[in-house]
Amino acid sequence: MWYLLPVDDKQRRRKEEALAAFDRLIDIIDTLRSPEGCPWDRKQTPSSLKPYIIEEAYEVLDAIDSGQPDHLREELGDLLLQIMLQSQIFHESGQFHVGDVVDGLSKKMIHRHPHVFGEVQVNGADEVVANWEKIKAGEKNRRGLFEGVPAALPALLKSFRMGQKASRVNFDWPDAVQVRAKVVEELAELDEAIAAGRAGDIEHELGDLLFAVAQWARHLHCDPEEALRRCCERFELRLSSVQERLHRMDRSMGDCSLEELEQLWQDVKRHEQTR
Repeated sequence: MWYLLPVDDKQRRRKEEALAAFDRLIDIIDTLRSPEGCPWDRKQTPSSLKPYIIEEAYEVLDAIDSGQPDHLREELGDLLLQIMLQSQIFHESGQFHVGDVVDGLSKKMIHRHPHVFGEVQVNGADEVVANWEKIKAGEKNRRGLFEGVPAALPALLKSFRMGQKASRVNFDWPDAVQVRAKVVEELAELDEAIAAGRAGDIEHELGDLLFAVAQWARHLHCDPEEALRRCCERFELRLSSVQERLHRMDRSMGDCSLEELEQLWQDVKRHEQTR
């Protein structure tokens, strides 16, 4: 039988403050959606709010990268707003309310952590993950191997997560070296499709190559989505630096040859390495 850890006075006050703040937020959302509330909030539907959920989730990622706790606190609040609005809309139709959301999550966490709230013994994080998957597979209404991989995930991240799922049932390459060989094989097949000029085959083979690269990243213990996102950030910063240098020379990128731009690009990269 599991038990809650003892709580000191400071922790108790923090919990009371959190519960009071959450209770106030429930009242605010209820008021916003009421007939006397905000016209914009009142007209929202679960579908109309979908873009905001995605946008707020990515803004949370940006806030994490910023290293600014106040910024992250604000963005987490914006993401929580989307959860509260969705819950309130379904509460109004009598299907569930935010308390059901929280209670369901609590029950799920207890059920999927028997090594904390039960008698199961595990040896490290890998066994925790393996046990988690077994528990999920035994739950009702599971849809198959790729349960929990949202269809709307960015494709690179989705391929990474699908590879993880397949690996847990032993459908995987044994090591990074063999995945790299698969990447080389897929690149050769893409070259053949390009040489033949077959547009459909080019897209097909490019997809296979990107999928293989995502699995290579997984075997290298890298998140390909994060790696590519950071690459995009570097590209933006470097190209902005190139533009700034040209601006100081009263020139623009359109005035330069590719060779000049490449030289400036390499200068910017060397400057990064010396900082």
